Amino acid sequence: MIGKLTGTVDTVSEDHAILDVGGVGYLVSCPNSTLSKLSAGNTASLIIETRITDETIKLYGFSSAEEREWFRLLQTVQNVGARVALNVLSALSSRELERALALSDKAAIGRAQGVGPKLALRIVTELKDKAPAMMLRGHADETVAHAAPRGPEADAVAALTGLGYSPTQASEVVARVARELGEVPVEVLIRECLRHMAK
Repeated sequence: MIGKLTGTVDTVSEDHAILDVGGVGYLVSCPNSTLSKLSAGNTASLIIETRITDETIKLYGFSSAEEREWFRLLQTVQNVGARVALNVLSALSSRELERALALSDKAAIGRAQGVGPKLALRIVTELKDKAPAMMLRGHADETVAHAAPRGPEADAVAALTGLGYSPTQASEVVARVARELGEVPVEVLIRECLRHMAK
């Protein structure tokens, strides 16, 4: 199984890239968030999900292991296959997806191509309780570029769960407050979240 590819970007298309690794061109389907970081002639590393069926071998590439985890998690939902999972990750960044799930924002998930209202509701319902665990993940995973730490949202969720709030509760209030305040230091975010919890 292929888990990672590093090579020269040969071409970047609407939904895939061809990565030249030692003279072999691998066609890798990617979400827009990953494709936007690639340009022909540059060297890139992609975290790979390999899918083998009777007819084909397909490679799906991601800029981070976290994005690949979301790709896998989305496909645990009934009627969400690889194509729909890629569409969701193309419409929403990992952080936006975390927020949408924490806030049960069906409209945000419904922006993805091929995701109607019923499927958006199913995704929110089935993954809502799994979003906090994803938010708590660090960036210990491999990434194309060395990513910055997850930032104040993940730290705030960790702090609130440490104070005894459930991960679901914590991620919900953090997502709501972060959306209202925008980028703020973690201390401010935690303080405002505790204020919301006390209401």
